[in-house]
Amino acid sequence: MGYETYVSEITSDIRECLNELGTQPVLFVGSGLSKRYFDAPNWIELLEVLQKLCPSIPHEVGYYLQDGVSLEQIGSEFTDYYRKWAWGNREEFPADLFTASVPKATYIKYKISQYFDSITPNGIEGVESEHHRKELQLLQEIQPHAIITTNYDRFLENISKDYQPIIGQKILKPDTMSIGEIFKIHGCTTEFSGLVFNNEDYELFIEKKKYLSAKLLTFFAEHPLVFIGYSGNDKNIQRILADIDEIIATNGDLIPNIYFLEYNKNLSENELPQREKVLFINNKEIRIKYIEAKNFDWVFEAFGANKAWDNVHPKLLRALLARTYKLVRSDIPRRSVEVDFEIIEKAVSDEQALPKLYGVAMLDDPSQLNLQYPFNLTQIGEQLGYPTWYGANKLIAEIIRNKGVNIKETDNKYHVLIKTGKTEMHKYSKHALELLREVNEGKEYTIDLQGLII
Repeated sequence: MGYETYVSEITSDIRECLNELGTQPVLFVGSGLSKRYFDAPNWIELLEVLQKLCPSIPHEVGYYLQDGVSLEQIGSEFTDYYRKWAWGNREEFPADLFTASVPKATYIKYKISQYFDSITPNGIEGVESEHHRKELQLLQEIQPHAIITTNYDRFLENISKDYQPIIGQKILKPDTMSIGEIFKIHGCTTEFSGLVFNNEDYELFIEKKKYLSAKLLTFFAEHPLVFIGYSGNDKNIQRILADIDEIIATNGDLIPNIYFLEYNKNLSENELPQREKVLFINNKEIRIKYIEAKNFDWVFEAFGANKAWDNVHPKLLRALLARTYKLVRSDIPRRSVEVDFEIIEKAVSDEQALPKLYGVAMLDDPSQLNLQYPFNLTQIGEQLGYPTWYGANKLIAEIIRNKGVNIKETDNKYHVLIKTGKTEMHKYSKHALELLREVNEGKEYTIDLQGLII
């Protein structure tokens, strides 16, 4: 038992989650990712950079932290100093920023954007470390459904050129496709006046956060979610997880599709890190999956191993969705359509009739497969009283411990693996449901694999 075992177990868990949800991951990216690949500053370090750039700021950042001043409030104080400095040193700023209609925070945000643009690589080739370049190539190969970030810099756009950045409040517009997009919820250097930086910005952001959360929570319910580049104490993460817990109502149970990836440079080959992280937010316990790694290559490779689409650019998918949306909205006449639900009901109950209704031919009579293996693991878990697939998967793990048999390893009376290209889907039979119910209830049970009773 050691780190190699840990890597194998985590990789298997990621594969299981991807198989069960059948969707691409959503990446939630923080400043730690930019720090890893081009030594970008975290929040405190950014404030220190800004303090050195502005001669009007009288004290170092530590002076304010010593008095218990929050980072947001320090941002507000620096905002005032930057405005005074800018009006006395106009050559440091664009001429069009000096009108009464320009918000006072614009000057410090302009300098923030200048700084990040000056240090951000233009692509993977601009990253110095060869190992880090390989990691980023594996990150690209994940082809996430979407990327959500609180970072201001343009590094994610530069390494994911097929992805469309959606900045700030534009995320709330109904015409975003939600595939192949980078949601920059705290703004971007390309539109620096909208950066969420100081206390006033955060108050406004929190006020509007419920609308943003409603949009993003659909991702969290339907996709594996990976937090990269954040600390567990990060306020942004705690707010998001509190919203997730409120919607999913986990009651302290492990949230099976949320992973928290954290860097640990001191990991040794003999270590077996923890696999769960417990956060206490708003007096509630929230449990998520935890991945500790020195190198991220194996983690990114695991999340990219079972793509829902292959060799299809997210940009193309987004364009197709946009055109389909416009076609339905404007090209189809707005007339009532009479539907005979009796016909649809019969078609749904008849595996042969449903494809005929849509003009689709049956291949190799897969209806028999659907009849024999009608469940995915999520459905099995729900029938056993669990909120997700994870409870059922724990019962399968218990069978492995007690009987030395993994019913998911082969096609058998309990389970079948369906492959379409590189996509895999595990399906389960009524026999599997009965077996796992017996395990769940603590009853004696046997396993019948091709006539071999175990």
